[in-house]
Amino acid sequence: MTTFKNREQGFEKKFAHDEELKFKATARRNKLLGLWAAAKMGITGEAAEAYAREVIKADFQEAGDNDVFRKIRGDFDARGVEQSDHQIRRTMDELLQTAMDQLRNQG
Repeated sequence: MTTFKNREQGFEKKFAHDEELKFKATARRNKLLGLWAAAKMGITGEAAEAYAREVIKADFQEAGDNDVFRKIRGDFDARGVEQSDHQIRRTMDELLQTAMDQLRNQG
């Protein structure tokens, strides 16, 4: 019985760790995405950092990535930035992988 309980606790710890990593990676991805989008819109310096924070905050509107996508899409449309939906989503995927790699290499 002890072995089963230890195994169960191990799975619970791994799940909690994986969820924490996913949360951190998504937040980091959103910052990178915000900086990428800011550059596309010609926003630099502190204004770019502030925009990246807006993108991070946008992710708390609903579950999933659609809220972040809509923010970027809407801001690009408002500023006349030519990027297809596919390009934005592909960049989101690429930057999530970059964020995961950065987090794995930290520890």
